[in-house]
Amino acid sequence: MFSPEAVNPAVDVLAGLAGDGRALELGIGTGRIALPLAARGVPVSGIDLSSAMAARLRAKPGGDAIEVAIGDFATTRVDGTFSVAYLVYNTIGNLTSQDAQVACFRNAAAHLEPGGCFVIEVGVPDLRKLPPGQTVVPFDLSATHWGFDLYDVSTQSMSSYHARVADGRGEFRAIPFRYVWPAELDLMARLAGLRLRSRWESWDGKPFAHESEQHISIWEKAA
Repeated sequence: MFSPEAVNPAVDVLAGLAGDGRALELGIGTGRIALPLAARGVPVSGIDLSSAMAARLRAKPGGDAIEVAIGDFATTRVDGTFSVAYLVYNTIGNLTSQDAQVACFRNAAAHLEPGGCFVIEVGVPDLRKLPPGQTVVPFDLSATHWGFDLYDVSTQSMSSYHARVADGRGEFRAIPFRYVWPAELDLMARLAGLRLRSRWESWDGKPFAHESEQHISIWEKAA
């Protein structure tokens, strides 16, 4: 996810949408996307719940020029308006209720200037791999890492479980998510006053199709 092959196409799209305006990253983290976007000359602000991640961003070259508000990106406001707001790498799923995801769309829309865009990168729920009666899907099985997703289709909740063994030491963690369908995201966008402008499988504009495992969706605020 940190390789130039992963980062540069995303930055190309976001810089194009920003134009001469500003960009807002929801869940800015340590600046994987924000720093190279700012290096293109786009003024970038961000919101993140983790002050530790924000400190790591500020310690990197160029990080001190990026304003970061600490708080829940579904509700936290920053000053000004933006040409583009964006939420990448499945981060919308970190909001574990439908209400929080709806609030995120409304918050993004409130930050956008007329004609501005909200961009989300997220995976398509992998439920086709679940046979009847099964709730667990493995996504990585190696000598040092086991990864499993546990689904509850009644609530659209899931947890990713990671077990790692390295140098004789073991580590286990579980991360909760709420998976969400493209059509559901479109409805959240409509509730926030946005309309779908584009949906691709990848940042290079590959069309979204039946077998696509992720999508990049762009919603636009009315001019």
